[in-house]
Formats: sequence, structure tokens, C-alpha cells
Amino acid sequence: MHELSITRNIVSIVADKAAGRPVKRVHLTIGKLSGIEIGAIEFCFPMIAEGTSVQGAELVIHQVDGRARCEGCGKDLPLEHLVGVCPCERRELLSITAGEELLVQSMEL
Repeated sequence: MHELSITRNIVSIVADKAAGRPVKRVHLTIGKLSGIEIGAIEFCFPMIAEGTSVQGAELVIHQVDGRARCEGCGKDLPLEHLVGVCPCERRELLSITAGEELLVQSMEL
């Protein structure tokens, strides 16, 4: 479960930026194509945050849909899986433009 180490990193980043001040809320952005199990992050967060300035903070997760651009025709398309092809006649491979993110978007003190 790599979500445990991801959650440790999130708490560490937020605690460092908070510099000892109590954190009320943490906003994350997680792409649907990132391979991250949001439920596991939500489960681990309170345990990892315990004893830090992040303890008791509300975790708010914003999900980003997958998007891709066709290398052949330039069309922007929704993408539900990491691999896809464009319905254009050339059926070119797609370049992912959104959905792989994992960002600590903001925190509220």
C-alpha cells in the first residue's frame, strides 16, 4: 500500500509549511489516473497526522478527471484509463494532459 508513504509525505509537507501552527484543513488534488486509492489516503491521514500540527485537520480531496490530447488531430478528449486512442481516423496515441496529479493544493490554519 503505497498510500501510507504518500500520506506520510503529505503530512510532512503540510506540517513543515505550518511551522508549528495548528492546521484546520488540508486540500488535496488527486487525479483519477494517478493510481492513488483515495479511501486509503482518508484512512491513513488521521493516524499519520496524530502528534503533529496537522492532527485533527479536515482532509478535503478534489478529484481531477483524466484528459488527453490526440497527437494526430490535436483533439482534447476525456480519458478514463492510462492508455487510450483517439476516435479520429488516424487513431493516434494520446498524451495525458490531466488526471495524474497529486497536489497539496492548500491548507488552512
